[in-house]
Amino acid sequence: MHLIKFAAVIIVTMVSPPVAAHEVYVSSEKDNKIHVIDTKSLEVVRIFDVGMRPRGITFSRDFNKFFVCASDSDAVQVYDTSNDKHLYDLPSGEDPEQFAASPDGKRLYIANEDNAVTTIVDLQTRSVVKQVDVGVEPEGMAVSPDNSLAVTTSETTNMAHLIDTKTFEVVANILVDQRPRHAEFTRDGKKLWVSSEIGGTVSIIDVATRKVEKVIQFPIQGITEDRIQPVGMKLTHDDKLAFVALGPANRVAVVDAKTYEVKRYILTGQRVWHLALTPEEDLLFTTNGVSNDVTVIDIKKFKAVKAIKVGRYPWGVAIRPTQ
Repeated sequence: MHLIKFAAVIIVTMVSPPVAAHEVYVSSEKDNKIHVIDTKSLEVVRIFDVGMRPRGITFSRDFNKFFVCASDSDAVQVYDTSNDKHLYDLPSGEDPEQFAASPDGKRLYIANEDNAVTTIVDLQTRSVVKQVDVGVEPEGMAVSPDNSLAVTTSETTNMAHLIDTKTFEVVANILVDQRPRHAEFTRDGKKLWVSSEIGGTVSIIDVATRKVEKVIQFPIQGITEDRIQPVGMKLTHDDKLAFVALGPANRVAVVDAKTYEVKRYILTGQRVWHLALTPEEDLLFTTNGVSNDVTVIDIKKFKAVKAIKVGRYPWGVAIRPTQ
């Protein structure tokens, strides 16, 4: 009896602490649906319908609302996260592709691919504050941590356009490599990372001088240059690491965000597109548009640990805490 009790104690003490619970929302362009993944089970737990060709997705600051760029519906749709019910549409301009919420949660900045503008929406009044002319085929959107600048990347003009959030004037047009797709500010707001899909690079822009100070390339043995197409990016909270989705190269690059050295590549599904990190930064989720799945990457091991099937052409990905 004593031996059995002792063994039971050992088993209890070796149990791992519970993993924080989150839900990963994934938009599927071809299915007009959102697939929701539970981060504990790493399984799809529910699916709900949204507008036509959903791409960019994000949450409100309190995570009570969920926003979707329904590109072919020409709307930004808003859903209640407690029941996945559609609440209302926001005016978005034509063909909204990506967007970014301001740090104070008051505005949404939307890239309108078809009509070369950035639409700025007041989230309280649900009205358009301003439409700002930018380059041809705008896609990437970001807002600086201090809420002073918004940036739109234009795929055909090959520029990052910096917009003053008080005057709504474009204060800088910064040339980068071909077809810029995504933009990310560092936590301190001093640097701006811009991925260029056809250029195969990531440009690091110094926000103070508004100059490109570094261009990162991604040579991969056995992979031709035309398949290395950086799109989505995610920086860790301490700005020490950056993860870059490399499209048809089917890999995520891990970059030292201080030295800009590529540390390693992690194999994913086909045509890796966008990325999301859990708040604890222990798991990275990637959308893979051709293999129609999500790759789960263990950050400590820098290793893909699971592929989760979702809808056709998964595009956007965002995470919300559930406890």
